Amino acid sequence: MKLIEFTNKGLYCIPGKFYIDPWRPVDLAVISHGHGDHAKWGMKKYLCHHFTKPILKIRIGEDIEVQSVGYEDPVLINGVKVSFHPAGHIVGSSQIRMEYKGYVTVFSGDYKVQDDEISTPFEVVRCNEFITESTFGLPIYNWLTPQQYSEQLKVWVESNRQQGKTSVFVGYSLGKAQRIMKSVEGFGKIFVHSSIGRLNEAIESVGIDLPEYETILFNDDLKKVNQEIVIVPPALLDSNMIRKIPNRATGLCSGWMQVRGSRRWRSADAGFAISDHADWNGLLDTVKATGAEKVHVTHGQTAVFSKYLNEIGIEAFEAKTNFGDEEESEKDELNKEETE
Repeated sequence: MKLIEFTNKGLYCIPGKFYIDPWRPVDLAVISHGHGDHAKWGMKKYLCHHFTKPILKIRIGEDIEVQSVGYEDPVLINGVKVSFHPAGHIVGSSQIRMEYKGYVTVFSGDYKVQDDEISTPFEVVRCNEFITESTFGLPIYNWLTPQQYSEQLKVWVESNRQQGKTSVFVGYSLGKAQRIMKSVEGFGKIFVHSSIGRLNEAIESVGIDLPEYETILFNDDLKKVNQEIVIVPPALLDSNMIRKIPNRATGLCSGWMQVRGSRRWRSADAGFAISDHADWNGLLDTVKATGAEKVHVTHGQTAVFSKYLNEIGIEAFEAKTNFGDEEESEKDELNKEETE
């Protein structure tokens, strides 16, 4: 049975007549999570998880038409049973399960199998057909535990403090920033850029508790952050705002920091391989656990990962999508904020 197809607008559910995370305007967009490469402007109607709804309204617009549901709370769309299941990527992130005439297809979106104590933990969903990301689909990517990364960040903060330096962490406004906050909770005063603060408020509005923080703006006097903890989005790494922070040391938080030398492409003092995506083993274990007979591999190391799956007896195909440029959407958001 052919339940889905990849089109120039995005992933299309044929009998359901809806799209999942489309990148061009459609009538009904089922959204896996709030990152800008998966949740685009211009859809007539959006369907997402309850936790994602306030994020979409902040990032896309308050006047959008959006319906939200809870995890494992099915919705029937043109005969297709659609339900959302935890993806563990960021707050509200979901795998989209579609069932039609007994056949089940699951779109994973972006996912992380480690529990970061903020996002709802990942849940394996059994299916006939699985669509997986492969951002870090190479054997060289193997993450430490969240606890080990938390210890790394705290050691770095303490070292900076002893040298009279301010610890500036760089991470995406949605997902990574909140994870950094959780990792250094209780280890000093936390300041976050206003773009992060706005998303923190959206997350807190659905009842999720975050560590205590203070928001800073572009034109603030930043002397108050001296020797404390500051979190900013990647688009600000080389900005005038960063340069205003006294005695700063910058730490880039990204899975790409796993590879020696990756830090050279950015002017950072330290790199921490903290990712909100699954590593090689996480991807492989998940695909096996779904029991899927057919696997589509999207955005990332599609060639390597699909080839390996075929070699171990799992039928896999590369699938072209437009996902993967969350940083560009953050730049647009920051530019908008500066002009408001």
